[in-house]
Amino acid sequence: MQYGEQTSLKDSFTIQGRVLKALLLREIITRYGRKNLGFLWVVREPFLMSLVIVVMWHFFRADRFSTLNIVAFAMTVIHYYGCGVMLLTVQLAGMDSNIPLLLSRNVRPLDTLFSRMILEIAGATVAQIVMLVILIAIDWIGLPNDVLYMLFAWFLMALFAIGLGLIICAISYYLEFFGKIWGTLSFVMFPISGAFFLVNSLPNNLQSILLWFPMVHGTEMFRHGYFGSSVITMESPSYLFICDLVMLLIGLLMVGSFSNRINAR
Repeated sequence: MQYGEQTSLKDSFTIQGRVLKALLLREIITRYGRKNLGFLWVVREPFLMSLVIVVMWHFFRADRFSTLNIVAFAMTVIHYYGCGVMLLTVQLAGMDSNIPLLLSRNVRPLDTLFSRMILEIAGATVAQIVMLVILIAIDWIGLPNDVLYMLFAWFLMALFAIGLGLIICAISYYLEFFGKIWGTLSFVMFPISGAFFLVNSLPNNLQSILLWFPMVHGTEMFRHGYFGSSVITMESPSYLFICDLVMLLIGLLMVGSFSNRINAR
């Protein structure tokens, strides 16, 4: 195929697949090196964070305040972090390191962002699975009630993280300082994600406010999948899915806007 020749849809997908693969490998090598564990370091941060919280809650006997398995409850807290709402958006906050790659006509800003998304979500997913397997193996928690529903919740929260990440990346392009402070601001979202409470246990007026936040529905879904009918949850998968689509659309439009500016340079 010669330069300037029109490519077919199949060839375009093939080219973009190669671009994403190359960007993924570059991201892994740049951040974790060629030697030692390589990609496995991707799971280090979410895994260690999960381990610290679970061990702390277990040995401080937090189960005295609830009839639920508190270690299992902690795992449903960690999924919020694991899905990358904080982790992913921090990684997406800056584009500076990838600007030179855009000199290639086959590499677009969205490609560099998607490569980071895939890497972060894959790492968080592996960390969550490994932690669940370990805790089940040592008999700290039981088997999940509905694994498919948990996976569905994970998928919807991953979509939420992608949409939010695109929006944060676009904002940080126009307001450079925002990308630097987002890591701190994202922790404000943690308490309102439903991480430390069941919505059903709160007063009705507070419930109606919290259920406007999409993250709460993801947390409630994940808990419903694990605990089943032993807890009362108030999630709306359709509401979370609609919010995901809206955020993805807004994020793609915003990234497309600043991509045109970068290409114009």
